[in-house]
Amino acid sequence: MPSTETPSTGGFPQTPFHDLDHYLAIPRLSGLAMSPDGRRLVTAVATLNDKGTDYRTALWEIDPAGTRPARRLTRSAKGEAGAAFAADGTLYFTSERPDPENPDADAVKALWALPADGGEARLALSRAGGVSGVLAARDADAVFVTAPVLAGSTDEADDEERRKARKDKKVAAILHTGYPVRYWDADLGPGQPRIFAVEPGTEPENGTPGTVDAATPATLRNLTPEAGGGLREADMSVSPDGKTVYSSFTRPLANADSRIVLVAVDVATGSTRVLLDTPGVSYFPGPVSPDGRTLAVLSETDTTPQQAPQVRLHLLDVTGPDATLSPLAEGWDRWPRPAAWLPDGSALLVTADEDGATPVFRVDVADSGTGAPSASPRRLTDDAAAYTDVVVSPDGQHAYALRSSYEFPAEAVRIDLASGDVTRLPAPAGRPAHPGRLERVETTAADGRRVPAYLALPDDASAESPAPLLLWIHGGPLGSWNAWTWRWNPWLLVARGYAVLLPDPALSTGYGQDHIQSGWGEWGKAPFTDLMAITDAVVDRPDIDQTRTAAMGGSFGGYMANWVAGQTDRFKAIVTHASLWALDQFGPTTDAAQYWLKEMTEEMAAANSPHLFVENIRTPMLVIHGDKDYRVPIGEGLRLWYELLAKSQLAADGDGRTDHRFLYFPDENHWILQPQHAKVWYGVVEHFLARHLLEEDIAVPAELGV
Repeated sequence: MPSTETPSTGGFPQTPFHDLDHYLAIPRLSGLAMSPDGRRLVTAVATLNDKGTDYRTALWEIDPAGTRPARRLTRSAKGEAGAAFAADGTLYFTSERPDPENPDADAVKALWALPADGGEARLALSRAGGVSGVLAARDADAVFVTAPVLAGSTDEADDEERRKARKDKKVAAILHTGYPVRYWDADLGPGQPRIFAVEPGTEPENGTPGTVDAATPATLRNLTPEAGGGLREADMSVSPDGKTVYSSFTRPLANADSRIVLVAVDVATGSTRVLLDTPGVSYFPGPVSPDGRTLAVLSETDTTPQQAPQVRLHLLDVTGPDATLSPLAEGWDRWPRPAAWLPDGSALLVTADEDGATPVFRVDVADSGTGAPSASPRRLTDDAAAYTDVVVSPDGQHAYALRSSYEFPAEAVRIDLASGDVTRLPAPAGRPAHPGRLERVETTAADGRRVPAYLALPDDASAESPAPLLLWIHGGPLGSWNAWTWRWNPWLLVARGYAVLLPDPALSTGYGQDHIQSGWGEWGKAPFTDLMAITDAVVDRPDIDQTRTAAMGGSFGGYMANWVAGQTDRFKAIVTHASLWALDQFGPTTDAAQYWLKEMTEEMAAANSPHLFVENIRTPMLVIHGDKDYRVPIGEGLRLWYELLAKSQLAADGDGRTDHRFLYFPDENHWILQPQHAKVWYGVVEHFLARHLLEEDIAVPAELGV
C-alpha cells in the first residue's frame, strides 16, 4: 500500500516530489535568446518568492561553449522577462522595476536595456500603458515594442491622459463593438495592441554607440494606429534589415466570425499591406530568411464538423508586389512549427510533435539548387524529448534550444547540426531527481491504430507490490503528452506510490492526420475507446493493481473525465478540472465561440455532451474550477456540481451529504497558477484519491480552514 508519509534523508525529502514546498521551489526556465555574435545565450529563470505566493523571473546568461557556469544578469523584486538582443549586442527586456530617476512613479512594465559590454541596466522607455513585448532586427539598429493603446487615443500624450482619467475615476467598464471580449483569463480592452518603432534617445557621454541614455530616453513611433483589435495575440517576425515587420492579423467577419491574415508593416512609412488572405485559412509568420527575401509561413485550415484542421508549412517570396506562396515539406504528415533559418538560407529548422516527443527537424528549402521545395524533413534530435525556443549560431554549426521531457524540466542544450549530438549546457539549476521509472507502452485500437502512452511507476511497483493506477487524460485535445509539465506532473503522485498513465488517444498530435481525424466531432467514441483500451492493457500488468484505479483530466481531459464518469463505473474516483460539461451551454459562452461553433453541429454536441449521462454517474467526483477561467467558463463547473448533487447516483442525501467534492478558486483561471493554490490543488487531489483508492484519510491543506 502506498505510504502517505514523506520519505526523507537527514531531514530533507528524498526528492523534491516527496514534498510540495520543495517541488514548487524548483527553478523554471523559459525562453532563449542569442546575441548576434553567437557568444551569449540568455534565458529567463523563475523562482519562488520568500512567501511562496508568486514567482519572480530574472535573466541569466548561459555560455554557448559550455565551459563557463551560468550567471545571473538581472535582479529586481519585480522581475524581468522578454529578452531580445539588438544588432549591436544590447540586451533589451521588460520589467516593472521602478525608474531610478522617478522612484515614486506608478510601476508599469517598461523597456530596459543592458549594454553589450556590461554595466547596469538603463531605462530605455516607459509609457503609461506599459509595453507588452520587444522585437529586434538581426542586422540593423531597429528595435520594436508591442504596447496597448486606448482605442480613442490620438497620440501618446492623449493616451496617458485618458488612462489617468479612468484611474482617477475608478472606471473599469469596457465598451465593446466586436468579438471576442475576453481571452483565456484576460478581459480584452480597453487597450488595443499596437506595434511601435523605438526611436533611440541621445547617446550617453563616453558611452557605447547605439545604447540608450536613461537621461534622454527613447521615443515611440506608432506603426499601426488603425489596427483596432487585429493585433491581439499576434505572431510577429522582423526582417533582418529592420525595414519590415510581418504579423498575423485578425480580420473580423460577419456573424461575429473572424480569420487570421498575414500582413507586412513597412517601418519607414507605417503602411500595412495584406500578403495572404484566404477564406477558410489562417496564416502565421515564421522567421525571415537571412537575405530577407523569404518568409516561413504556417497555415491552418478552419475546422468543420467533419474535418479536423490541417497545419502546413510554406515559403513566401516577399520581394515582389505579389507575394508568392510555395509549399515546404509538402506531404509531411505532422504539424510543424518553424523555428530558425540556417545562416546560409539553405534550410529551415522546425519542431513538430512526433510519437511522444517534439524533435528538431531540418527542412532543406531546395533540392540540389533546382529551386524545387524539398519534401523530406530530416530529424536531427533522436531522444524522447521536446525542444522549444530554437536559435542558430552565426556560423551555422550549432543550434541551441530548451529541452524537456517527463524525466527533467526545461534545460538549455547545444545541438551539433552535422551529427545531431545534443550537449546539455551549464544551467542555473540542476536537474531535480525524480522518483520511479518511466516506460513507453502502447496497445492497438479496434481500427488498427496505435494507442501509445507513457507510464510512470514507483520503483517498488511489482507483482508482489502492485501500484494503484491513475489515468491522466491530456487537454487540447489537439496536443500530446510529450514534455515536462509543472501543472500536471506525474512524479508528485508517483512519490505517493501511484502509477500514472499518460496516453495519447485519438485527436492527439504527433501520430499523423488520421489519428487526429479519427476522433473529430465524436469525442465520446474513438478518444474514449482508445483510453479504455490502453487502460485495459496496462491493468493487465502484474505491477498494476487493477482493483484500485482512478481517472483524471483537465480542460478537454476534464471533459473526457466527465464522459468516462457517465459511461463506466470501472474507476473508484474521478478528478475533473476546468472541464466541459454541457456542450450546448459551453459553445456560446467560451471565449472563442466563433471557433467552437465550427467544430460541432448542434446534433453532434448533443450526442457528445456528458451532462446527458449524469444519472449514470456512480463514481465519486472531485470537481475543480477557477472563476477567472474564460476558456471553460465557471458556469460549466457550477452546473456540473449542481447536477452531480441533484441527479447522479451519489446525489446529496437528506442531510446534504455526498461523496462528491468541489474545489473552487475565486481568483484563479484555467491553470491554477499561484503557487499557494497549486499546493492546495495537489493536496486536495491527494486527499480525495487516498480516501477512495487507499481507504486512508489524508488531511486536506490546513489553509482551506476545514
